[in-house]
Amino acid sequence: MNEEDLISKKELLELTGISYGQLYRWKRKNLIPEEWFVRKSSFTGQETFFPRDKILQRIERIKNMKDGLSLDELADMFSPNLGAESISAVKLIERNIVTIFSLELFEEEMGQKELLSFNDILTVYVLHKLLQGGEITREEGKMLIAVMREHYGDLAAKPCELALIRKMGVPLLFLTESAEQIYFDKDVKWVFRLSLAASIEELKLKLNEMEA
Repeated sequence: MNEEDLISKKELLELTGISYGQLYRWKRKNLIPEEWFVRKSSFTGQETFFPRDKILQRIERIKNMKDGLSLDELADMFSPNLGAESISAVKLIERNIVTIFSLELFEEEMGQKELLSFNDILTVYVLHKLLQGGEITREEGKMLIAVMREHYGDLAAKPCELALIRKMGVPLLFLTESAEQIYFDKDVKWVFRLSLAASIEELKLKLNEMEA
């Protein structure tokens, strides 16, 4: 990680207005991952740094949500672990969490299900986001469903990314724990990189609002 991608603890506290105690209480409650606390040598000795964009976004979300949810509920929201609940496809459509088009494409590949597991819901939700944003084609959507079905179980509960590249128009979609250190030749174009942990957070929030 480049130095410019990091923010010091001192700067973080000043910028966000939170206290040292809040920061470490949120760490103990697993609202902020342990791996985001990066110890580095400085002219004053050891200093703690954080991945700038991730920590600023996370603290902003905690501040916005902490009045409506307990810290334990927030910890579950931010956890990359999948939920255990199953929900009907009809409810997901009614609450605008996914579209009929993305659900029908999922059912073409996976068959109709009365209830969708959280893993199924995550797949349809990610499919919906990428189709709606115009980042994937219908055929690439089928690839996404297959990749999630065959490989996501191996990376579940890890901060993995879903990524799509194209070379001379030929797509390659893959799951990886991190795309930070992956390099390709100059003819390869990155189409997108999507954090599944962030998508799980978004989805859990939407499902929580659905139950409220």
